[in-house]
Amino acid sequence: WSMGYSFTCTMPGIVVFGRRWGIASDDLVFPGCFELFVRVLWWIGTMILFTYHKGQFDCNGRGFLHSYLVGLLVVLALIILSLCTFSDLPMCFSGTITNPGPRRSVPALVYLRALLYVPELVWACLGAVWVTDDSEGCDPAMVGAVITAVVASWIILLFTGLGVVFVFDPLGGPRVPPAAMEPLGVRDLQSNEGTQFLSTARSLAVKVWESRLRLLCCCLPQDESHRAAFSSIAQLVSGFFSDTDLVPSDIAAGLALLHQEQDKMEQSRDPDVVVDHSPSSPIGEDLETELEKAAHCMRFAAAAYGWPLYIYSNLFSGPCKLSGDCCRSREAEYEIVGGDHLGCQFSSILHSTGLQYRDFIYVSFHNQIYEIPFYVALDHKREAVLVAVRGTLSLRDVLTDLSAECENLPIEGVSGACYAHKGMCQAASYIYKKLVNDGILNQAFTIAPEYKLVVTGHSLGAGTASLLAILLRNSFPTLQCYSFSPPGGLLSKALADYSKDFVVSVVLGKDLVPRLSIPNMEDLKRKILKIVSNCNKPKYRILLQGCWYELFGGDPEDFPTEMDNRREEELSQPLLGEESLMIRHSSSYQSLASDNSPARTAAHLPLFLPGRILHITEDGPSRRSCFSQMRYRAEWSNEMAFRSVLISPRMLADHMPDAVLQALKSLTSDRPFSLCPSSLNGNQHNAV
Repeated sequence: WSMGYSFTCTMPGIVVFGRRWGIASDDLVFPGCFELFVRVLWWIGTMILFTYHKGQFDCNGRGFLHSYLVGLLVVLALIILSLCTFSDLPMCFSGTITNPGPRRSVPALVYLRALLYVPELVWACLGAVWVTDDSEGCDPAMVGAVITAVVASWIILLFTGLGVVFVFDPLGGPRVPPAAMEPLGVRDLQSNEGTQFLSTARSLAVKVWESRLRLLCCCLPQDESHRAAFSSIAQLVSGFFSDTDLVPSDIAAGLALLHQEQDKMEQSRDPDVVVDHSPSSPIGEDLETELEKAAHCMRFAAAAYGWPLYIYSNLFSGPCKLSGDCCRSREAEYEIVGGDHLGCQFSSILHSTGLQYRDFIYVSFHNQIYEIPFYVALDHKREAVLVAVRGTLSLRDVLTDLSAECENLPIEGVSGACYAHKGMCQAASYIYKKLVNDGILNQAFTIAPEYKLVVTGHSLGAGTASLLAILLRNSFPTLQCYSFSPPGGLLSKALADYSKDFVVSVVLGKDLVPRLSIPNMEDLKRKILKIVSNCNKPKYRILLQGCWYELFGGDPEDFPTEMDNRREEELSQPLLGEESLMIRHSSSYQSLASDNSPARTAAHLPLFLPGRILHITEDGPSRRSCFSQMRYRAEWSNEMAFRSVLISPRMLADHMPDAVLQALKSLTSDRPFSLCPSSLNGNQHNAV
């Protein structure tokens, strides 16, 4: 927690100039070393320039350029001396993440370094003036070199300013006097003063996050619906970060440690009993059938992304196939298609699905917050009216994703609490009204009355499709839904159980999104706090070893976390409701947990994946060469297997629709794909 308070224990956000910043004292080592390297090279270059052109700087009789270079050498020398202190290994590399005591002198060095920016700025201004007024009649090469030095000064000052903006924490100050704080940095919030402080701090945090969202989404209309979404998301995000004082590098270090810890436990765990998808048993037959249906539907779910995914999946042939369609004017054909002015979106759907134009009943690319694109088509191969919903592909979709508080969704015939993800619930209601009120489904079943209804989607589209299937279930009892990589925080337990009869969710590997829910993120946060607070390594070692492990692999036992009094079972179980090794269960922290605000209440409501869950995993070692064969295995799972986030380089790559489609094709064709599935694949994909 910022503003000088901490509701857990004192974390290492550095406090200088009377406020806390989004950087720790041990984060200054690597930037300081890099700047030292640049400054030394600059000083050497300036010295060479000064020596080589010595005696030529008085070319117009005034010698301002000579004075500028001499002053620049002096300023650079002072800066280099100050930066050497940041590279002092015994001081800056000592201590741990939660024990910044040995680095207590770092703020004084920050003040010293900040003071040297004043003469550097003054000298950069004077240099710009002198170069402009005092360069007539001088050697052009020499003048060019001096101009380069001046420009370099301004570039470094610019990047310094950007760095300050980046680590500035709007909630970081002013700092409260030590006398007002308890010894462990915990303030009693049961008092009137503490309650007032908490209310003010939360209001400020919500306003800051609202401002950040408005700035990030400045290209979107600032109407009432968007403002309401910004406010809702701001309350959710600010509440999530309200009880920690972690800086980004602390989180990165905690994720690196947690990844190795999870790998250790996975290697020591007994092999699971896998339900084989061979047709030798009734269970296997059911799994085989569902895999074939899922592979077929995934083509339609992936096609909903339009030309971006089609081009990405067909880098060489895709542009050629779409170029002619995008450039031709076919106004008569596009009466049922909205928001596709060039025709590239619909053309890519035609190529991806293999359907004809006459097979499409309705296609919409209209995209607003809570209103996402979808299409309705006749799938003659499976004799189905198919509704495919697009996943996240725009900033508006991201806002729909992040509207993660709960919304009531009463369903006739379902007992128990019925609630769901607000953003996807509203998106499903929008599509439901289109399908039913506008007569789209009636039109489809008038053409093919014997067909059954199938709903599908990926990611955001998967969650929306599942909710849409729940809304349509009473009207279409034979409805089926195939949900690919749906979000974990989607349905209440009652709705999740209800959907098991007609929804199949497909999850690939260690995909992050099916494990995303507010309770899971709270669990992840507590695990990071626990593992970081009990590790006695300095942060630089954690990050360097973590990078090596992510890039080159190896046995995680080679990177021990060196935790004191640690039990593995503490990290293998969710920490919600447990006493963390780090969190002080004082009255102040309990007041946070008992808050009745909507955002805080929603954060404690459990949400689950929809339907039956078909989990696809790689069969074999997690790391292999680029030319090795990739094989998959499939098994039925349950929602409890996805109650915690798994850290992996593939946690984003496994969410990509093309990866899910390839895995399903591999399973149904019984032929392994020959790919380059190294752990670096996660860096080659952007989340869709």
